[in-house]
Amino acid sequence: MRRADRLFEIVQLLRRARRPTSAQSIAAELEVSKRTVYRDIASLIGQRVPISGEPGIGYILERGFDMPPLMLTSDELDAAVLGASWVASRGEPELAKAAANLLAKIEAILPDALRPHIAEPATSIAPVPHPIEQVDSSLLRQAIRSGHKVALRYQDDQGAVSDRIVWPVLLGYRDSGRIMAAWCELRGAFRYFLTDRMTEATVLTDRIPTRRAALRALWQTAMDEERERYRQAAQPS
Repeated sequence: MRRADRLFEIVQLLRRARRPTSAQSIAAELEVSKRTVYRDIASLIGQRVPISGEPGIGYILERGFDMPPLMLTSDELDAAVLGASWVASRGEPELAKAAANLLAKIEAILPDALRPHIAEPATSIAPVPHPIEQVDSSLLRQAIRSGHKVALRYQDDQGAVSDRIVWPVLLGYRDSGRIMAAWCELRGAFRYFLTDRMTEATVLTDRIPTRRAALRALWQTAMDEERERYRQAAQPS
């Protein structure tokens, strides 16, 4: 690995870390010696990269530091292109347009040598038919971000229609369509709602009576418990 690439990787590693990272762990990930890490850290600090810490304790990257735009590796570019292409082919119109705009912005500021990553990508996404929906999924994403309740008119797989007030947690994207995880006031539990079965969806002025992070944690706990029940039920008696 070139030294310039190694310095970049050290910054990225520290950026991802939530606690001080030791020179030993950095050296193990980059497959270099601790002495090399010490020299690289000293070089980065000399270039005014705000790294705090010392040998034997660990290093942290202070908040607010930003790298020059698009210092991306070849694999990172492929990952960005693949992800944006997936969203462009499967997202609702607003999100699909945003993904296409993202790729155009990346291509506009890439060096000439890297532009083939966008114009002639090494990966592809299989085309899928767009789901037929009667609601605007961008409104659901807006409700999730703002922490507002949503009034749904929902049709189940038997054709029965019900009105629900839900607390949306997240919107999941799949090849076959989209699905929203939410707390359902009618059922008093977390439920999944397919967007192509929603006949109406209105974002209410009422706010969800809990923080977004707390609601998501409760949903995750409920899903973990449900998976554990399925796992136990599947075990031979």
